[in-house]
Amino acid sequence: MDNQARGMNYLHNCSPVIVHRDLKSPNLLVDKNWVVKVCDFGLSRMKNSTFLSSRSTAGTAEWMAPEVLRNEPSDEKCDVYSYGVVLWELCTMQQPWGGMNAMQVVGAVGFQHRRLEIPNDMDPVISDIITKCWQTNPKLRPTFAEIMAALKPLQRQNTNSKASRE
Repeated sequence: MDNQARGMNYLHNCSPVIVHRDLKSPNLLVDKNWVVKVCDFGLSRMKNSTFLSSRSTAGTAEWMAPEVLRNEPSDEKCDVYSYGVVLWELCTMQQPWGGMNAMQVVGAVGFQHRRLEIPNDMDPVISDIITKCWQTNPKLRPTFAEIMAALKPLQRQNTNSKASRE
């Protein structure tokens, strides 16, 4: 989880900012050391001003931010929304919006303000990150630096539990 956030944080801190625009689990590759690499930059754009120069809605609806689904101006916070969907996938092991076609997802997320259901038994730290990533107002979504900081305690927790098992 942290590798993905670190990679996206790098892109969002480039000058100009690089917005991926198609962040989804199929575009995250994992090597033999469990290092995650972000790939497929075919839809990525440079942010030269406040919003992206291209507003095409190409991409995969299940991971897209509501403003992108509505073909409204967007910025790097659309990647943050998509990251929340990837986190949800990792925690639930389910396909986002399974059983719905792309147009149904556009209607549900873009116009009815619906979000994927977060299970009650999910780690509260992760459910909080996901909820923040899915804010309707992009300005209220965290940066990837803030996401990385929120994930740090979970990394320590995993490291400590691995050490106690060895």
